[in-house]
Amino acid sequence: MATTVSRTSKRKWPAIVLVVVTLLLLLFVIRLLDRAPRTDDAYVYADTIDVVPEVNGRIVELAVHDNQAVKQGDLLFRIDPRPYQDAVTRGKASLVALDSQIELTQRTVNAQQYNAQSVRAAVERARAAASQASDTLHRMEPLLSHGYVSAEDVDRARTAQRATQAELSAAQLQAQQAAAAVSGVDALVAQRAVVMAEIAIAELNLEYATVRAPFDGRIVSLKTSTGQFATALKPVFTLIDTRHWYVVANFRETELKGIRTGTPATVYLMSDTSQRFRGNVDSISYGVASDEAGLALPGGLPRIERTLNWVHVSQRFPVKIRVDSPNPELFRIGTSAVAVLEPGRGNDGERH
Repeated sequence: MATTVSRTSKRKWPAIVLVVVTLLLLLFVIRLLDRAPRTDDAYVYADTIDVVPEVNGRIVELAVHDNQAVKQGDLLFRIDPRPYQDAVTRGKASLVALDSQIELTQRTVNAQQYNAQSVRAAVERARAAASQASDTLHRMEPLLSHGYVSAEDVDRARTAQRATQAELSAAQLQAQQAAAAVSGVDALVAQRAVVMAEIAIAELNLEYATVRAPFDGRIVSLKTSTGQFATALKPVFTLIDTRHWYVVANFRETELKGIRTGTPATVYLMSDTSQRFRGNVDSISYGVASDEAGLALPGGLPRIERTLNWVHVSQRFPVKIRVDSPNPELFRIGTSAVAVLEPGRGNDGERH
């Protein structure tokens, strides 16, 4: 009987040891995950822009193809520049003609300004003569009825009065013409500024007809060809900014406590799990759309679906990880990834 109990006890010990080891391993894994949060709910991300022309026109040269890598300053495509070159030529021709007109008008003004003093003196002399002739006529007209002066004398006085008035009007007209010439130059100078602005716009449009890469990147979604009419501000294709690559990893809110800007991270791509990439936390999201609220929040907040609906689970927030040395052949937007954070290693950034 004792032997049977002893054998039974010996059979229980392996099971007990297995349970204890399992519990210890479970505690170790929980502790490890707490110290180094890990998630496979992650994907590769990079900034993108829509490449849009600034001017309308037909594409006469398409220098890239779909999925091609480009460097900053590389030619992407060229719009027919002839209409914009013609606008520049017309503007410069108008400027030359206007400058000639300004020069001629200025010469006239200079001559009139040179004679301005004599013109003013002539006006004063003509005004004085006209006043004297009018006074003389007014004095002689009452004397005619008394026979003190003859009708011929009155006629001569009246003629002199009219002549002096005509001379005064001519002098005043000459003065007005001088003033008008000065104002005419001012108007031409103002018109010249308008023409200069039109030339600048035409030259800018001519420059816009040639579209170059604003940064190192990769062409995607190219679905056009030479001969296509490009419309201003309408995208032709998309350019991925390959200078910086990120992994956006969704971590539970309970795991955000130890995550800060600069927290070291290790990422693996599903396309090649044998390669490991280092990085650091760039930022942590401050808002996601809640599934439980039933309403979409404004501002385009990311919507993260919860994996379970019958229990209350932790919400997940996107953590943006900047990759230090990405492999340009492996990193594609949307590639599935695994992210492991190491808050205990070099965690000097500011908390988000």
